[in-house]
Amino acid sequence: QVQLMESGGGLVQPGGSLRLSCAASGSIFRVNAMGWYRQAPGKQRDLVATITSGGSTNYADSVKGRFTISRDNAKLTQYLQMNSLKPEDTAVYYCYAAIVSSYSSSWLGYWGQGTQVTVSS
Repeated sequence: QVQLMESGGGLVQPGGSLRLSCAASGSIFRVNAMGWYRQAPGKQRDLVATITSGGSTNYADSVKGRFTISRDNAKLTQYLQMNSLKPEDTAVYYCYAAIVSSYSSSWLGYWGQGTQVTVSS
């Protein structure tokens, strides 16, 4: 059984910062690409940032220069450092990982449970 556990969401004022974490656990052979998505009320789930196993990153235009994705392969954990937060960043943030389990030869996509980020004064 593979699980992704998120932490770090909350309420922050505009211009503030938050750091999200997402740890993978279970019978894992390898973690490939990882990423963060977000979903605001009444909207679709959108890509925020991705990071490959080698550390190459990709960001949505709306967060470039403000958000930083990173990962610790030894801890099977990814992070999203969010700075200069805006009210429009308010959403449920979901982590994602492409994982090869110990019982499979191919990868499957897994999602975290989601964590609420609210940017408001």
